[in-house]
Amino acid sequence: MQTTVVAKGGKGSNPKTALYVGGLEATVNEAALHSAFLPFGDIKEVSLPLDHATGTHRGFGFVEFEAAEDAATAVDNMHNSELYGRVLRVNYAQPNKIKGGDKGFASQAVWADADDWYEKHIAEEELEKLADQQAKATKLAADEAIVKGVAAPAGAS
Repeated sequence: MQTTVVAKGGKGSNPKTALYVGGLEATVNEAALHSAFLPFGDIKEVSLPLDHATGTHRGFGFVEFEAAEDAATAVDNMHNSELYGRVLRVNYAQPNKIKGGDKGFASQAVWADADDWYEKHIAEEELEKLADQQAKATKLAADEAIVKGVAAPAGAS
């Protein structure tokens, strides 16, 4: 039997236990998906995201196992297998991401981090100004010490 190599990422609470199952037939429900993957181990959760316009699932779902080993076995055995006459695509679920961001696409707007960035940028500018002022004060104090050191012996004679 050929083993499928899949990059491990994750959608669920443990990235190595959540699987994406694509290519589902329209009549597949959560119970059928649960039954198809149950032989590989204890299942924590099964979900089929719905299309809000039609009220039916969108042709894919997610199965989250209790153990990472069970998920790996399910990927090896169920990827490119048939369910209800359709070939399944099974691999580790990947989290939704905004390009360059850490949070999911649906969880926040693209500009949501703008305020945080602005506050951080202002704080960095203020720190730079304070560092410059401190450097100037240190230099001024050093210059005054040199002038006093040179002027004191001349005034003392």
